[in-house]
Amino acid sequence: MDIDLPTPPAGIAARQDAVLIAQSRSRDPDMAAQDLASRLLHPWLGGVLFFCSAEYDLAALGQALEQHFGGVRLCGCTTAGEITNEGYGRGGITAIGFDQRAFALDYAVIDDLDEVSLLAAQQLTDRLLDHCRQAGIAPIKEHTFALTLLDGLSASEERVLATLNAALGGIPHFGGSAGDDNRLAGTHVYGNGGFRTGAAVVVMLNTALDFEVFTTHHLRPLADKLVVTAADRENRRVIELNAEPAAEEYARLVGRRVEELDEETFARHPLAVRLHDQTYVRSIQRVNEDLSLSFYCAVENGIVLTAMRAAPILDDLREVLDGIVARLGPPRLVIGCDCFLRRLEIESDGESEAASSLLRAYRVVGFNTYGEQCNGMHLNQTFTGVVIGQSRRGG
Repeated sequence: MDIDLPTPPAGIAARQDAVLIAQSRSRDPDMAAQDLASRLLHPWLGGVLFFCSAEYDLAALGQALEQHFGGVRLCGCTTAGEITNEGYGRGGITAIGFDQRAFALDYAVIDDLDEVSLLAAQQLTDRLLDHCRQAGIAPIKEHTFALTLLDGLSASEERVLATLNAALGGIPHFGGSAGDDNRLAGTHVYGNGGFRTGAAVVVMLNTALDFEVFTTHHLRPLADKLVVTAADRENRRVIELNAEPAAEEYARLVGRRVEELDEETFARHPLAVRLHDQTYVRSIQRVNEDLSLSFYCAVENGIVLTAMRAAPILDDLREVLDGIVARLGPPRLVIGCDCFLRRLEIESDGESEAASSLLRAYRVVGFNTYGEQCNGMHLNQTFTGVVIGQSRRGG
């Protein structure tokens, strides 16, 4: 399914090279960096955002990227799968180049997620916004959004995001937690010339183009409830559900034996908390030897977890994107943070080609994550991102 999108209006703000997309399937770091540079480099390139497989020699890849892009701002992260201009990919690298005539882009690295204070977050935000103001692309208000990339195994997302959200002061914000091809061994973000763990990258973009930050999921609540009666909050581990060993109680709920619990089961039978009439999924990461369950999001004693069922996953995403396109017009680009459990469900259902066709049609580029972020909230099993339109409404 490919959608015919209208040709955008003429003018610098509507230049087709305001955002350029490139990908490489080469596993050789230098060749991959050359592939990207050959497609993205031009005199007005102001910054590059990339998403890459964790299977690369990351030190060599970082060095090659810096060499071939010659001082252009580079930031990115490792993935649990890439979203390329051809749809779902794996084992490669995909990148977006932003024209500095249409975007002011700057980023900052947070090297220690355990030491993020509100003062430090405010100073970081102010520095990024100052760059945007000096670029003179557009006013800050209603023309600026932020993207965060976090180490997906840091277990620090909730605290860091709450602090950053307070500092951003209403600037829309989305992002994703870095992955490592579903190995759960080591995830990395990239900034200041190198890959790093236990860190985050905060990207600020200012533009005269229309955009809309969004999040969606295809999961609907059921009547079944589980109460967390014992938890290790710091390590996101639930020890007991309904006063029973957590894995045994969850297995009973989904009609499986404990030894049958795996990623596909977790993807198809998620749990969620309900806050302010909204449901927020808390995805299970693994079963531990003591029959506790490790989660990708924060869990604590006393919370009530609601069982969820899956609605058609691609129908939900198409409906949400159609609604945004109706408001903004045809997309120039969608930067997407797509939970890896969603991709696992899609692959298991044999819908990979249909998903890739949908992603191509809406010009989605991004990555599969170990968690998503939207306006200060840490989310699971969502598709979260930003739609960038062709021009300002009414402009």
